[in-house]
Order: sequence, then structure tokens, then C-alpha cells
Amino acid sequence: MILLLIITGLYIVFNQSFQLNGFAFGGSKDGRAAVSKTIKTIDINVGGVKTTIIPENRDDVEAVLTGKGSLTVKETGSTLLVETKKMFNWFSFSDKRELKIYIPNDYNRNMNIQVGSGSLTFDGESMNLDGLSLDIGSGNVNIDDLIVNEFTHDGSSGDVTIDRLQTKSSSFDLSSGNVEVTHFTGELKADVSSGEFSIQMDKLNDPIEIDLSSGEVNIDLPDDADFRLDGKVSSGDITSDFPLTTNGSDKNSLKGTHGSGKNPINVSVSSGEVHLY
Repeated sequence: MILLLIITGLYIVFNQSFQLNGFAFGGSKDGRAAVSKTIKTIDINVGGVKTTIIPENRDDVEAVLTGKGSLTVKETGSTLLVETKKMFNWFSFSDKRELKIYIPNDYNRNMNIQVGSGSLTFDGESMNLDGLSLDIGSGNVNIDDLIVNEFTHDGSSGDVTIDRLQTKSSSFDLSSGNVEVTHFTGELKADVSSGEFSIQMDKLNDPIEIDLSSGEVNIDLPDDADFRLDGKVSSGDITSDFPLTTNGSDKNSLKGTHGSGKNPINVSVSSGEVHLY
């Protein structure tokens, strides 16, 4: 017991001595790096912090952290890394941290975002990117007004809300949690293990492929959508509010055409429910 008390006391003294100086493990609270022509990817790795990405008229990336922890902004090869770290503190469970990341509004290459926990929001002007990758451990993500050639999402849990997303190709891999997408256009692939995936499409000009293991998928299509549905069910249900010219449907499948049928919609359900409306 005495040894435990000594260790705890030393930990408190050591921990607070670092925090009083505004540092954790020697890390800084702000950082800046130029976005040179050699930079192909902006890599953002954050956890346990309220993060806001702000596009504006500038030629560098600047990050400012408030609250305990450390911040790294550096160029590594063709990648510009923005990363936060937080020192574990037994006595600061209510600690609130906020990170603001300012990026050039004309940056049009790749961006990888990894959120361990906390929240992340895009604020300000729209962006046009070649590729955007979201890896969500937990927490909440809110993204608006993006044009992305290739969009990928990998979510373990948490809530993701996306409004006005235009892509050439997109992939959603949802283990758990909720994803809601509105005003979407582009090719769609979704693999849902559990949770709820809802998407509203402004236009349907590309294929849709849905693989549902468990949970719920809701697809809101334009009233004049032209598609050919091929749905297979092991356990669960596929329903459609559209009048379909059916073709061999039974209790384990739903097949049919709406309009010209030029856009394929392939749905596979192991368990759960898929609803087209």
C-alpha cells in the first residue's frame, strides 16, 4: 500500500509538472507546414478531441490545439501529417480539447482522416478532392459539400452525417453505428455488418451494390430513377416502394425493373432489412 501511494504521488507530480507548462511529452500546442507540390496526401489522425477542419485562402496547413495533450504537424515524404496525442490522466476525465485545422481551400489531392474518438466537422467552403478516406473508430463526424473522385469510409462505431457528396466511386464499410448521407451522386458500394445506413440520392446514373449482414439499409432514390433490382435474401427482408416489372421474384429474392432499368442495383441480405423508396 505504501509503495502504491508513493508511485501515485510521483505520477501526479510528474504529470502536473508537464501540464502546467502546457505540454504533454514535450509536444506543442500549434503547428504549421507548407503544402508544397510534393505533398500528395494530408493525413489527419486525431482522437479524444473536438476537431474542426476549416478550408480558407492560404498556402499552408495550420493546426491549433486547446486543452491538454500534444500536437504534431510535419511533412513526411509526400505526406503532410497532423496528429494529436493525449497523455493519460486519471484525474482529468472531464478535460475538453479542441483542435482547429486550417487547410488551403484549393487543395485538390488526397486526404486521409482517422478519428479514434471525439468529433470531426468540416466548416466553411466546399472542397474538391481526388480522394478522401475516413476511418472512424468512434465519435461523431459531420461533413458537408464535397466533390471527391474516390471516397472510402470505414466505420467501427459512432455517427457519421454527410450532406452534399458528389463522387465518381464510393465505398462504405460499416461495422456498427449510424451513417446518414443526403444529396449524394455517384457509384455506391456499401458493406454493412451492423448498424444503420441511410442514403438519399439526387441522381441515379451509376451502379449500386449493397451487402448487408445485419442491421438496416434505407435507399432514397429519385422518383424517376431507372434501375434494375437484383435482390437476394438469406434471412431478413428487401422491400421497394417503386412499382417493379418483376422477374422471377420469390421469398428469397426480389427482382424487377423500374423505368429503363439501365442502372443495376444489386442487394444481398444475410440478415436485416433493405428498403428502397
